[in-house]
Amino acid sequence: MSSGGDKAEDAFRTIGELSAELGIQQHILRYWETRFPQLRPLQRAGNRRYYRPADAVLVRRIHSLLNEQGYTIRGVQKLLAQKGSAESEAAVPPPAVTPIAPQPVLVVSQSTLPSSARTELQAIRESLVEALAADMD
Repeated sequence: MSSGGDKAEDAFRTIGELSAELGIQQHILRYWETRFPQLRPLQRAGNRRYYRPADAVLVRRIHSLLNEQGYTIRGVQKLLAQKGSAESEAAVPPPAVTPIAPQPVLVVSQSTLPSSARTELQAIRESLVEALAADMD
């Protein structure tokens, strides 16, 4: 064990120790126990909770998904149910973002456009520039 009262990674943790590590209230951990069936710490005399190393990893993962990655309780429940208990300790990558492919641009020489079309397109462009500028304010 290291100095300062830190526990070894494989040590059991109390609800107070785990909540302090994550910076959350103890009642949140107790609530998570009601929402995530995979989270089942040992309960001893007086209902004192002891989180096994695997429980602590799962709590950290739930905390990350909810508070850092923006998942909802229901979203984390679905994710944990899909992954199964064998993968419950693996890190979850952030949701994949599908980039929007740019639309193909048709390049037309201005000399081939009739002047009325050029004038109309310039008016549209100016109105779009004004609209974007208004949105930025």
